[in-house]
Amino acid sequence: MALNRRTGLLTAALITIAACTGAAPAQSTPERGGGSGPRLTDPRPCPGLTDVTCSDLTVPLDRGGKQPGTLKLQVAAGNNTDAPRGVLLLLTGGPGQPGLPYYKSLAERLPEVVKQYRLVMIDQRGTGGTAIDCPDLQKEVGSSDTAVPGKAAVGACARILGGTRNLYTTSDTVADFEDLRRALKAPKMTLDGVSYGTFTAAQYGLTHPQRTARLVLDSVVPSDGAGALYEDSLHHTRSVLRTACAEQSCGYDPAKDLATVVRRDGNGVDVFSMLVIASIIDPKLDNPNFKFLDAIHRSAAGDTEPLDQLIDGFTSPDGTPPELFSSGLHAATLCADTRFPWGGAAAPVEGREKALRKAVQRIKPSYVWPFERATAGDQGIPQTCLNWPRSRPNPAPPHTTLTMPVLLLQGDRDLSTPMRWAQDLAAKTPRGELALIEGAGHSVQRRSDAGAKAAQEFLLR
Repeated sequence: MALNRRTGLLTAALITIAACTGAAPAQSTPERGGGSGPRLTDPRPCPGLTDVTCSDLTVPLDRGGKQPGTLKLQVAAGNNTDAPRGVLLLLTGGPGQPGLPYYKSLAERLPEVVKQYRLVMIDQRGTGGTAIDCPDLQKEVGSSDTAVPGKAAVGACARILGGTRNLYTTSDTVADFEDLRRALKAPKMTLDGVSYGTFTAAQYGLTHPQRTARLVLDSVVPSDGAGALYEDSLHHTRSVLRTACAEQSCGYDPAKDLATVVRRDGNGVDVFSMLVIASIIDPKLDNPNFKFLDAIHRSAAGDTEPLDQLIDGFTSPDGTPPELFSSGLHAATLCADTRFPWGGAAAPVEGREKALRKAVQRIKPSYVWPFERATAGDQGIPQTCLNWPRSRPNPAPPHTTLTMPVLLLQGDRDLSTPMRWAQDLAAKTPRGELALIEGAGHSVQRRSDAGAKAAQEFLLR
């Protein structure tokens, strides 16, 4: 069966990002003489959009000043500059996904919000018009987190970037957002982020709390970073499978069947990748075209063909071009930002594999069941960054607690950013509200009417 997970899945690209201590935070462009500051230039119509103007925001490539050059980031902004509730910056996922192609679809999900806010989207550095293009890596992994690239493709991408690989951390992007706020002449911004967009939104709020009105975090990545091994997602799989089975009266235990399959066939990473994508497009696992539970059950009984077809359809490289999802930017940011067993991005390459093996051995097998704990270390995030050259780590923001009103939106079937992450962040956010959307997966505003309604109510309160 020919299955396709191409550009329609990109809004919910998977992310596991973590802040690491190290270098000083990237700073926004200093105010220049006369208070001119950052500006939006070359205003023009946005293709396919009405009452929206596209323009460019020019930012320094290297905010530390060691490397010359600038980046021209595309911005789309509503023409209602007098919107009563100010600017709402919508942030997409990845890292690697642009913003502008999704302006219309996201705005349509929030029709009442559009009347009250000035909606703004930006192609973050390394995406869209400034997309990092690593052809081999792009071909091998496309828009996937969990797909495992070859060592040669990772090395080739690092060589293409050279020293500029240090200039694509989340803190660099946060500094770009602050330049955008100043260019828009907005005293404050409200930020609404999806997946990796929740991390960038939270990092902005922790860096510029006085400039942040409120946050919507949809499909939550922890604001202090999540680990690289996806243990919580592996753990959550059993609940997702068993809940789907109960709803469908399947009559067997799909988690137990999955445990049989991955131990017999050694395909834990492929099955996990398939289920992560399934939780985005079919969170209840009840689409008759796919029959995920039945395929797992049949495979456990010896008929492996249906599951093999699903795995091939959902995990084969999807042909996504870099301007729609940059796997090079994805690698550069993940490897700079993520909390790995070997430490931060500046850790020597030698010794990383040993540290990873030790970390995997410390995982309780019962916690990641029905998968094997080896799946945690074998999936794409640690395998991409094992051989990524030493880089400048993403610095921690100056604050540790989000103090503004925060809505945390979470689907209970999400395997990309599992429910526990949202629950943990909500528990330590003084003005946080957790909206758990039953039956929903990843990117709930876009894919769930209940999620879009919850976001609208919060933003218009």
